Amino acid sequence: MTTVATEVPEAKRLENGRIVAIAGPVIDVEFPPHALPEINTALQVSLVVDGEEVLITAEVAQQIGEGRVRCICLKPTDGLARGAVVSNTGRGITVPVGDAVDHLLDEHGLAHAGSAEQTDLAAPHVGLE
Repeated sequence: MTTVATEVPEAKRLENGRIVAIAGPVIDVEFPPHALPEINTALQVSLVVDGEEVLITAEVAQQIGEGRVRCICLKPTDGLARGAVVSNTGRGITVPVGDAVDHLLDEHGLAHAGSAEQTDLAAPHVGLE
């Protein structure tokens, strides 16, 4: 059995960016001009707090020009610094989903393994006649 390495086309590669500005929960991230993430894309940055690694997820809210995007972080940004490496996930933010019969979270607040959906999906169409 042979294994063939698949080459990812240049346009499909997800490149890292760097934080250039921080204002509360909002960060500006600079990417190479050809690798600018789209609006609603999830980005992730790693931060060490009290000896533990914390993964901060941010969502691209605006493309502000010059290879930069403005993002809203979903966790506190205390401790982030300009120049920190930010990775592009290439997808939107996802949340675990369940149905009305099955409970999504257990008594400890942990999500059960299951499917995940993007948060920016269109609302379902309800036919009102």
